[in-house]
Amino acid sequence: MRVAAIDCGTNSVRLLVADAGEAALADVERRMEIVRLGQGVDRTGRLAPEALERTFGAMRAYRKLIDQHGASATRVVATSATRDAANRQEFTDGVREIFGVEPEVISGSEEAELSFTGATRGLVRLSPETEVPQGPLPPYLVVDIGGGSTEFVVGSEHAESAISVDIGCVRLTERHLRDAGDPPSAAALEAVVADVEAALARVEDEVPVRDARTLVGLAGSVTTVAGVALDLPAYLPERIHHARLSSEQVHDVTRRLLAMTHDERAALPVMHPGRVDVIVAGALILDRIVRRFGFEQVVVSEHDILDGIAWSLVR
Repeated sequence: MRVAAIDCGTNSVRLLVADAGEAALADVERRMEIVRLGQGVDRTGRLAPEALERTFGAMRAYRKLIDQHGASATRVVATSATRDAANRQEFTDGVREIFGVEPEVISGSEEAELSFTGATRGLVRLSPETEVPQGPLPPYLVVDIGGGSTEFVVGSEHAESAISVDIGCVRLTERHLRDAGDPPSAAALEAVVADVEAALARVEDEVPVRDARTLVGLAGSVTTVAGVALDLPAYLPERIHHARLSSEQVHDVTRRLLAMTHDERAALPVMHPGRVDVIVAGALILDRIVRRFGFEQVVVSEHDILDGIAWSLVR
């Protein structure tokens, strides 16, 4: 079954066209465009006209690819920025016109469930010699650091407990780092940490994060930190997917990013131009999660909510 999944987040809009078998998705097309749909939403509560047009432009290109590849089913999912926007009907109407399907502005809990499915479906494989499961051990804590929110999901074979909190790399950048100097001032960074720690206290109260044996990190902030830690000459998904970063690597990369200027971050070979201004907040979120919950390493996944959306079409 060939399916098309579109994930429209606060920072990026992504497409996956895949052939789905019983146990795996085979990528036909995987694309990502940073459109910054969430521009100003934390401050105004509305989707900006120029942000909508950027998003619709990327989606029109995706529609052509979906038609070209002949996908039999399409699902469009929107998350934090659209959930928070008073004018989200403008987004809904535009998406319906482009794809011919109703976009789903999903809840934080459903976002968490899809992220968990996408991240863990291929995480543990049977050894061909012994048929004993190999790989990171459950229960998992899956953390999806998005632009507007971050999802925390605990589970083994499926999501058992989840929460979505409003700490995302775009939201915290716009709130504290936009005019904080280059590199950001200590006071601005402390303000980001304070927001993150307040959110993590709520997470700890509501989700059994300390029951997890493996931390799995998703999305662009995590994969970019991994690319820097691995000292890659370019963004190489095949090297990043299922890489294991020690807590010390996470702390080291975060310290380096906090001390860099905008231009120094932009010069990193793994850095996407659309992440240069938000990676400081994203790295800080990951760093504080590792510190607070005491994980010795994070397993990095290139598979996330986008893959979960694709699997939902198969079901």
